[in-house]
Amino acid sequence: MNDMSIWPDPGLTDTALLCTQGDFAGAGRLAVRNPADGAMIAQVAMSDAHGARAAADAADAAFPGWSTMLPQKRAALLHRWHALIVEAKEDLARIMVAEQGKPISEARGEIDYAASFVQFYAEEALRPNIEGVTSHLEDAEMELWREPVGVAALITPWNFPTAMITRKAAAALAAGCSVVIHPSAETPLSALALAELSRRAGFPEGVMNTVVGDAATIVGEWTADARVRALSFTGSTEVGRLLYRQSADTVKRLVLELGGHAPFIVFEGADMDRAVQEAVKAKFATSGQDCLGANRFYIQRPVYEAFCTRFAAAVEALTLGRGETDPDIGPLIHERAIEKQEQQVADAVAKGATLLTGGTVDEALGPLFFRPTVLRDVPDEAAIMSEENFGPIAPITPFDTEEEVVARANATEYGLVAYLHSHDPRRIYRMTRALQFGMVAVNRTKVTGAPIPFGGVKQSGMGREGARQGLEAFTDIKYVCRDWG
Repeated sequence: MNDMSIWPDPGLTDTALLCTQGDFAGAGRLAVRNPADGAMIAQVAMSDAHGARAAADAADAAFPGWSTMLPQKRAALLHRWHALIVEAKEDLARIMVAEQGKPISEARGEIDYAASFVQFYAEEALRPNIEGVTSHLEDAEMELWREPVGVAALITPWNFPTAMITRKAAAALAAGCSVVIHPSAETPLSALALAELSRRAGFPEGVMNTVVGDAATIVGEWTADARVRALSFTGSTEVGRLLYRQSADTVKRLVLELGGHAPFIVFEGADMDRAVQEAVKAKFATSGQDCLGANRFYIQRPVYEAFCTRFAAAVEALTLGRGETDPDIGPLIHERAIEKQEQQVADAVAKGATLLTGGTVDEALGPLFFRPTVLRDVPDEAAIMSEENFGPIAPITPFDTEEEVVARANATEYGLVAYLHSHDPRRIYRMTRALQFGMVAVNRTKVTGAPIPFGGVKQSGMGREGARQGLEAFTDIKYVCRDWG
């Protein structure tokens, strides 16, 4: 076992690495590397198809007891899990920085965000929602019960390795489902640490099962398993389509949080200082590796030159570095991400765009550090205007009319979030209605949180996470019609 002394509590990480896989291991070891320098920071036991089935067996065996447990007891366990996550905040944040590269302040923020879902659903566990129905039949009484569907499979990404687990798992557990979790191979340590904390919180054996291994092998077992009644996935639209097809034969409940291609629209008359400030947040959080990241910047022509100048200056001032030094931007996750940034910049410039700042790797820091980049006058034909960027590149283009920018913003298969800056209330109303996105942020960037239903339209996914709506995929409605005789 490698030296874990970089974490304040080595015991947390050691225990998580050693015990969480348990009977599911058996397919060698996975090297976990720090994207800042490529150094191996841990080796994690991997699972195979047998391990995936064993996890489903454990979850299925645990489901009857968990689903019939008093909601108050489930809530108490979730509250205990929440308290342990909060207590281990610094450990969890530093684990995340080491395996994902995220700046430490962002990592701490993610732990707070992740904990909020556990707290929220601990409260929701107390309200299973039994509803009466006005009877249309003589002498009949009617009720609707919400009951847990069964085992839920949760497939999570590397860019938010802690929050995407708690957002899914807390809802499923509160509903009374047992869960099997497959985290990204890039960031298994955050998932295993969460699983260890759930063990310390006292969750019954088999209720929460984390399996690290080859995604196609592990998830393929679960999509084919009829006992796995729900599947929640956050990741690319391409993989989401595949899981949709694979889940058809067993008719699973699906929550798919897929790709995004967010427009950032600034109208004449908007607060320019605020628009620039929020544009930086919307583009460069998580080093641009965020499905909510602004991908296309549409600026109305009268304020176009001013926005380009001020935004480029703000981006040039951003710091780039290792996550533990708390820069504005850390490394990208792997070489494929760097290749995509380089290709999109070259393509845009070849098609007439002007590079204002950035556009290259900072070799002094390392091969995965891509300088924050601004391109102006980017034509719609450029690849970056139709492909999700998932990196620190901001392409800017002018527009003239409201009708024009609505058409251009909506001309995408994606529909997760849109950002709008205007102080005209009638325009805000028209735009928020016309934009074909599941979420619209007006004069701000941060919109997410445990109490809101997160999700998109079109090929950005289906279903919602967070809020009461986040419980729907994990419950069935049972209708009871009763005649007392």
